Amino acid sequence: MTTSNSEFEIKKTDDEWKKLLTPEQFQVLRKHGTERARTSPLDKQYDPGTYECGGCGLPLFTSDTKFDSGTGWPSFFAPLEGAIETTTDKSLFMTRVEVHCRRCGGHLGHVFNDGPAPTRQRYCMNGVSLKFEPN
Repeated sequence: MTTSNSEFEIKKTDDEWKKLLTPEQFQVLRKHGTERARTSPLDKQYDPGTYECGGCGLPLFTSDTKFDSGTGWPSFFAPLEGAIETTTDKSLFMTRVEVHCRRCGGHLGHVFNDGPAPTRQRYCMNGVSLKFEPN
């Protein structure tokens, strides 16, 4: 599954991204990888603040929408308005909705329809694709 670099506001080559990101961030954000469950300290982060794209710093989620999904990945029931875009991911012999940063196209994770009220959605994000900025 790939997205076109030309459709995003921030455009960089793989070499430029590799200079800005750790190898794990590059694998997740730019190559659509997935970090191992329960490896991100952001999974259990519940202080007030904003979760930003680890690639470009765009605010994506607030702590007000974070919840403990029990999956081992940071989970939210709603993104900030206009922060994300989605595509259909047909990898791994299933169809899922992939979530991207709308500004740089970085792969953040997937969204599922098994979250809490009020949206009933679970934005299951890779912690390595996010930065937490406390209030």
